[in-house]
Amino acid sequence: MSRPFIVTAALPPDLQGWADGLRRAHFPPERNHLHAHVTLFHAFAPSLLDELKDFLPDIAREFAPPQGRITGLMDLGKGTAIALESEELLSLRALVAEHFHGSLTDQDLHEPRPHITIQNKVTKEEARALQASLAPEIEPRAFAFPALELHRYEGGPWSHVKRMAFRGQERA
Repeated sequence: MSRPFIVTAALPPDLQGWADGLRRAHFPPERNHLHAHVTLFHAFAPSLLDELKDFLPDIAREFAPPQGRITGLMDLGKGTAIALESEELLSLRALVAEHFHGSLTDQDLHEPRPHITIQNKVTKEEARALQASLAPEIEPRAFAFPALELHRYEGGPWSHVKRMAFRGQERA
């Protein structure tokens, strides 16, 4: 069985810790194999590993840390996520998607909605109850994504392959 590669945007340490705490508190423990993350691409073919390891660091060197903003909660139907906005991250993602045109899965061809999943695969009632209880605590907040990360899917858990810090300068 081939194990695809996943590309995520890393979270700053304070936001990472907060989101990981929410996942521990609200994600079904038997399914919580991962740290909080923002998925940019769900499944690159294993044959693309060398190209990913060459292209993604080039992108990270070129770009300043993309600015992001927490905007509230996102209803996932049978789950809950922290909703994010980031035009800069979506622009960067579009460049990667263009480079790998023809190699993207159907899931990765859809318009992305950046988010951090904190609960999944629960009943709709459980999800709505969490959203109602968390809504007053989720405040808009600006932050910067520090890096891209490449992971390999391992049947549930992921293995870390590479972290690529954003190193570009802010554009005026």
